[in-house]
Amino acid sequence: MKNDNDYGEIDKTKQEQLLKLVTNSFYRELVNYGINAGDIVKVSVNLLDHVTNQQAENLSGNGYYNKFYRIADIVDNWQHSREISLNGVLIRPLTDEHIAPLCDWLRHSAIEKTFIRYFPKEENSLKDYCLNQSDREYFAIHYQADRYVGIIGAENMNPEAKKLEMKKFVGDHSFQGKGIGKMATFLFLYYTFHILSYNKVYIHSLDTNIKNINLNSKFGFDLEGILYKEVHIDDTYRDVLRMSLLKDTWEQIFLQNAK
Repeated sequence: MKNDNDYGEIDKTKQEQLLKLVTNSFYRELVNYGINAGDIVKVSVNLLDHVTNQQAENLSGNGYYNKFYRIADIVDNWQHSREISLNGVLIRPLTDEHIAPLCDWLRHSAIEKTFIRYFPKEENSLKDYCLNQSDREYFAIHYQADRYVGIIGAENMNPEAKKLEMKKFVGDHSFQGKGIGKMATFLFLYYTFHILSYNKVYIHSLDTNIKNINLNSKFGFDLEGILYKEVHIDDTYRDVLRMSLLKDTWEQIFLQNAK
């Protein structure tokens, strides 16, 4: 039986794997932008200076979003009207009326960096995919109550194991970068752990999606494994990260803050 020290070493190894993969992805991105080897060294030095300055100013905090999002601030109207909201962001079940705009969003090139790229692009097929499958449950993300801006939801729902895969997408470009996706994620995690009473949420991320990896880490997601050369995109095999969040971890981060 493993003791606490054993699990600590496992966590350390997983973190080292994640950092190595992020570093490799960052290096490839720099090369793609035409940065030469000498300048990459300069970038590394500048990053070190930046980290040093951050630590000196004590800006790092605990690394989680529990200072910004509180369970106590969620408005839970699920029993009455099947919706939950936080600071102007609301999620409610996806319906037929949401499919056509979603179809338009899926034509944008931004989805190529996410697993949303595999959604059907034809309206009837997309409707069947999102609304008529027993192991899927999708929500419309609304901003300021009435502006439909994206979707978030579950695939591969397993009621017996109480686990699901989360996917999300803010499709309206004019509302990207406003933190709406983060708040929708917080709401969906609340729904999963407190309304569905599931035990585990997991996600898959392409190896180069550093922003997405960092975002999910701040909600408490931990590296679960690396699927090497798992997908084939643009004539290149790409690694895929699987990250997961357990209910116990979620409650440790966010319920303690609420109390």
